[in-house]
Amino acid sequence: MYKEKRLFAKHKKKRPKTMSKFINPFTDYGFKLIFGREVSKDLLIEFLNDLLEGERVITDLQFLNNEQLPLYPEGRGIIYDVYCTTDTGERIIVEMQNRMQSNFKERSIYYLSRAIVNQGRVGNEWKFEIKAVYGVFLMNFIIDKNIKLRTDVILSDRETGELFSDKFREIFIALPLFNKNEEECETNFERWIYILNNMETLKRMPFKARKAVFEKLEDIADVASMSPEDRERYDNSVKVYRDYLVTMDAAEQKGIKEGAQETQLKIARNMKAKGIDNQSIAECTDLPLSIIEEL
Repeated sequence: MYKEKRLFAKHKKKRPKTMSKFINPFTDYGFKLIFGREVSKDLLIEFLNDLLEGERVITDLQFLNNEQLPLYPEGRGIIYDVYCTTDTGERIIVEMQNRMQSNFKERSIYYLSRAIVNQGRVGNEWKFEIKAVYGVFLMNFIIDKNIKLRTDVILSDRETGELFSDKFREIFIALPLFNKNEEECETNFERWIYILNNMETLKRMPFKARKAVFEKLEDIADVASMSPEDRERYDNSVKVYRDYLVTMDAAEQKGIKEGAQETQLKIARNMKAKGIDNQSIAECTDLPLSIIEEL
């Protein structure tokens, strides 16, 4: 947990102190403005195609209701950031996550499972034909000490690695682990990640000469082009995001303080085990004498 806070803190220092030119994609409403509207549909198509380059090409998609109601009255509903279906029927869930949640991996599995179950049909004519479900989770935190920038989860045989079914796939992208600068980005996937990581501090949209869609992204993500209604909702979303960053700052400082004190206690115990008197230990560790005496 402490490592997660430290990496998050390193990443969030990029946020500007003044008003940004472009939308902050780490805000809930900002992310939906960029990827979750009909007017920006081709941005999402291009992003997904660059994510899945060499595997398949999406030519069109349709946004689905991002609020999935429970199957029974007492059940829990789900609200996705972006939920869509491709021209060939695959369901794709795309989310931007700023904070680690309890059972995050299990939650992602549940989300995709619901998207599979919702394809069921009543009657004997349906023979369990389902379309593939993809989950793309952009994470502004680290969920596991061994996680890579991009982690692809599929259903495969444990021993041989052979694909068992192509109907379930999760892609986790740990944004804080991406540390390339603009000139170092070699693929369109890397260019997307660079822009998302740095959009709030950019003065111009990079890579427009390499990929035309980034020119449209420049227009879509320009804060000055928002309608008054969108601007109000976006500003509220930015406030929520920045309040969260302040909370993380406080938690990090508390963690540093607690970590330092634990180190002092460990040193004090070792000194005491060597027979050093309590007063000398207190002077060396800056711990109160009363605490030393209780060790």
